[in-house]
Order: sequence, then structure tokens, then C-alpha cells
Amino acid sequence: MAITASMVKDLRDRTGAGMMDAKKALTETEGDMEAAIDWLRTKGLAKAAKKSGRTAAEGLVAVEVTGGKGVAVEVNSETDFVAKNAEFQAMVAGIAKAAMGAADLDALMAADLGGKSVADTLTDKIATIGENMTLRRMACIEGETVVSYVHNAATPGMGKIGVLVAMTGGDEAFGKQVAMHVAAANPASLGAADLDPALVEKERQVQIDIARESGKPDAVIEKMIEGRMKKYLSEVTLLGQAFVMNPDLTVEAAAAEAGATITGFVRLEVGEGIEKVEEDFAAEVAKAVQG
Repeated sequence: MAITASMVKDLRDRTGAGMMDAKKALTETEGDMEAAIDWLRTKGLAKAAKKSGRTAAEGLVAVEVTGGKGVAVEVNSETDFVAKNAEFQAMVAGIAKAAMGAADLDALMAADLGGKSVADTLTDKIATIGENMTLRRMACIEGETVVSYVHNAATPGMGKIGVLVAMTGGDEAFGKQVAMHVAAANPASLGAADLDPALVEKERQVQIDIARESGKPDAVIEKMIEGRMKKYLSEVTLLGQAFVMNPDLTVEAAAAEAGATITGFVRLEVGEGIEKVEEDFAAEVAKAVQG
């Protein structure tokens, strides 16, 4: 029977096998899905599927800069131990280099990495290292100058937090200071105009409710809200924040002094937003004994 792309995709989703392996399995078993799964298992190619349900919230962020372009990628593993593994680190470094030529995450997953796609390379590493791994995010930025910084570096160019800063004017030393500030202060956006309107509106509603509790006249409440929103914007936007290197200046003012204009930034932190499952090991053992 004809092997369709949807059949290959279904088998890949169920086993974690590479595209060519999935296609071969279906060909060998004449399209029988269950038989194809068994075929992959006998070849050791479905081993990765057993890991796919486990939470991968550790790992590394890697940054790569060439000329006026920078990329950052987050590759997750289940444990920090694997993040320190030289084989895992080499794979992450290769993925970061491949990301320089990829338009988005889908393109990066399909990109070549030493003769295999990034997706298939990940699947192979899951099988050989024995942990679930995911290529979770990538981000790129361009500018006249792009500077990178890695916080808690495990090895050059990768660590727990990766930052890219794009700017015009200034020098690399100042750009590095701004990148370090971004790592520490975690701004939500470059400026007020770039902030998510829903986020701003949510904060405004909170401040309205707080102000109304004061029982003061509406005219006073309006001024209270205006002042508090101004303070809020200064705290969450990069340009409005007090510069970590000199808190007497905002980042915007410090950039002006350095002859620079910051045009954008990227900040990726390992495991950000992933809900980690806390396991009670004693309860797990007790359950196993009872079972």
C-alpha cells in the first residue's frame, strides 16, 4: 500500500523515531501501524518515545553572533546533570549555529546538523543519553551591533540565561553592560510602546481598584493612577529601568551618555514558564511496593 506523509507523521508522533526510519518501518510492514511500532522497537529506534512524556525543564540556552545578527536557542533536558554533559553541549552548540540560517523554529528543526535534521539529531540523543529533550525556543535579533552575554555559563556561549542586545553607536563594552542588566532585571519590553497592551491594562485595573479603596476624590484617584502607572512602566521596560551599573541613571540615559541607541533585546532563561512536576520519591516507592 502507499505510505502517506500523514502515516509517517502519526508514527513519528507515537514513537519519536526519525522521519526516514518511520517511513522505512511502514514500508517494511506494508503500512501496518502497530507492526511498524514493533519493528522500530526491535531496531531500538523507538526508545526515545518512552521518554517523551517526561518534563524537560533543565538544559541550556546558547547564543551565537555573526556580524549584525544574533540568535539564541533553548534546548531542554530533564536534569541539570545532562546539561553538563559534553555530548549534549556539543549538540546545543551545533543547533545554535544552524539557527543562524533558520527563519523560525520549524525551519530550525528541519535544518541540517551533520547530515541529519535537528529533529532527528534530538531523537537520537534522547535514545543514547536516556532523557527527554526538546528544542523549545529560538529568537533572533539584528542591528548595527549585536552583543551577547550568558549568565551562569556552563561552557563558552551557553548557560542558564542567554541575552542578546542590538544597538547603534556606543561600543561593545557598554553593550555587554546592558546585556548583563537585561539578564538581572528581566525587562518585559524595550519601551512602553512595545509592552503588551493587555499587560498594561491589567496593571491599570489593579491600580484603579487599589486607588478606589482609598476613598479619595476621583480627581485625586486619577493622579494616583497616573503616577503609579508611570512607576510601573519604569520598572518593567528596559529603557525606563534604573541602570544596574549606575542606578542614578535610567538605561536610556546611560545609553545616551555612551553615545548609543538600544534598538532591541532578547532574553531566554532555561525552563522559564515550564511547570515542573514535583515528585514525592518516598510516596512513589511506597506505591510501587503496594502495587
